[in-house]
Amino acid sequence: MTSQGIAAAMQRVEAILKRRPETALHDDAPAIARWQSGTRVVSSHGNGTRLLTDMPTELGGSGDQVTPGWLVRAGLASCLATRIAMSAAAAGFELTTLEVSARSRSDARGIFGMPGASGAPVGAGPCDVQVSVRIAAPGVSPEQLRTLIEESDRRSPVSAALRDLVPITLCIDVDGD
Repeated sequence: MTSQGIAAAMQRVEAILKRRPETALHDDAPAIARWQSGTRVVSSHGNGTRLLTDMPTELGGSGDQVTPGWLVRAGLASCLATRIAMSAAAAGFELTTLEVSARSRSDARGIFGMPGASGAPVGAGPCDVQVSVRIAAPGVSPEQLRTLIEESDRRSPVSAALRDLVPITLCIDVDGD
């Protein structure tokens, strides 16, 4: 879709939401993950898309697929890139370059429940996350692009989910119960 098409679609949705704000709240498409064998898992979307994950060989996996942690970083990077493209289209900016990179550092002791120096268990998630954006739009000042990126980051659903620590409810269904 062209930038003008994206901007027009956003304007239509925003107009509807202003008239009927109750339509804004909706259930997101579920991600269903099914264990295949070992540490290999296939996740699927209702539209038929399937993603395979596995762990590195050091952790008993085949090492030939991406890890679930990488999918989190990919989701973070792609969601922000999408939100930046949407914001640029709405502002009438023609992007010539947009690349978002999400990196993190993790302490492998966390997935084993091992303690850190303080004696408390090390967290299983990343220790820190860095997101880098490379962008270019002819005729748009660096300050305008920085503002666009910062506003897009605040409006990116995946960035918000990670930054705002959305509560997670764990529901358990044990076969045979």
